[in-house]
Amino acid sequence: MKDTFNVLLSKLRMKQLQLLIALDDLKSLHKAAGAMSMTQSAASKALQELESMLDAPLFERSKTGMIPNQLGHCVIRYARLVATDLTALCQDVAEIRSGRGGRLAVGAIMGAIPECVVPALNRLHAGQPNLSIEVVEDTSARMLPQLDDGRLDLVIGRAAVAADPSKYQYRPLGDEPLSVVVGYGHPPLPKKEVQLRDLAGHRWVMYPSHMPLHALLEREMDLAGLQMPDNPISTASTFVTVALLQSSAELVSLLPTAIAAMFVRQKMLRVVPVTLKSPSQTFGVVTRKGGVLSPPAEQFIELLRARAAEPAQLSTQPPIPAPPPKRAPRKRAAPKRKTA
Repeated sequence: MKDTFNVLLSKLRMKQLQLLIALDDLKSLHKAAGAMSMTQSAASKALQELESMLDAPLFERSKTGMIPNQLGHCVIRYARLVATDLTALCQDVAEIRSGRGGRLAVGAIMGAIPECVVPALNRLHAGQPNLSIEVVEDTSARMLPQLDDGRLDLVIGRAAVAADPSKYQYRPLGDEPLSVVVGYGHPPLPKKEVQLRDLAGHRWVMYPSHMPLHALLEREMDLAGLQMPDNPISTASTFVTVALLQSSAELVSLLPTAIAAMFVRQKMLRVVPVTLKSPSQTFGVVTRKGGVLSPPAEQFIELLRARAAEPAQLSTQPPIPAPPPKRAPRKRAAPKRKTA
């Protein structure tokens, strides 16, 4: 391993890494050479030199073109990471020189955004108004590859969903409690505490099967002695979920409590008083182990941790209230007759 590192350190050129990326995108040495403004023979020589450094081929030739093998996929992933980091470096240098600040790219799971990410971003922006900030909202499983490729500086999510969690540094921030919700126009439920079986007549809007919150709902249904619905509507989008719940009183869903509270305040959703038996899932700051964070990223993490240390801001939501009783119309008193 040490010999390979020394060889790469002394002989590897950025042009060779760019060629790998072009080959992966175009599947053709001729097209990749054209995209790189190189002759095909020069591109072939550059690839041979790189394969010689690694002492193994990186591509297999097929009818569809040049396809990277297992080692090729590995090297290409790191080539993209290096290219992304260099691009970010050049962008940060240019922005700092121009006085516009730097750049911060943050990925976050849905439940962490209202009470954790947004307050920290507001504080960061107040202190660095020229900082360029990008926020990506997605599942942890989808954001971790973007962290690997350098497209995200950090992720607020779960490292445990990765194939190899040990390659990440994980700093816990808090829990993500969940609430059962319906649309604001849903008729009042008769009980103070509702069981999942009481919602049997409803159709569920649920997360796709690969998401952790889908597994949590499965576990809750199993603990309640119920089968998963046969005809759910599946979506990972909060907007789609809320729009569907508002459109029909027959729909019910599961949302992070922080997200639910935000829509309850806007009178778009109501929380159904169901007590879930599964423990709340935790989330935290995920970064690449051994990676170097920019000053804005470091400051943002400190703001996140400070926010997490503050007393909980989530207010408990009352159950779906019954409508107030209608008052009988007041009778107008008959006018008094004047006496002579």
